[in-house]
Amino acid sequence: VQLQASGGGLVQAGDSLRLSCAASGRTFSRSTLGWFRQAPGKEREFVAATRYSGVTYYSDSVKGRFTISTDNVRNTVYLQMNVLKPEDTAVYYCAVDSQVYGRDVYRVASYDYWGQGTQVTVSS
Repeated sequence: VQLQASGGGLVQAGDSLRLSCAASGRTFSRSTLGWFRQAPGKEREFVAATRYSGVTYYSDSVKGRFTISTDNVRNTVYLQMNVLKPEDTAVYYCAVDSQVYGRDVYRVASYDYWGQGTQVTVSS
């Protein structure tokens, strides 16, 4: 199983970016798909997740600015990031919790598969 994240880059505050994460090797139609991020010197933190039921979750810091979505077969997960702020600067990781009923979406340990990360840098 491979998760390939892309779409990161260097942008200015207020700009938008769309991250993508494509899965290969198996299907994740009934899995929870998530995004985490890790800034230098900090722990990896939850950003957003979507259950196969369609329920979505967001951290308070991104709620209203970021949107998580998937393609029809849930093999690609997206993170639309609007009104970016310098504090959004981090390496962003996609992740999959392969359990059908899902675990705690906010916990790193709930996810079985991880992408390689894509750097997002927001300048002020």
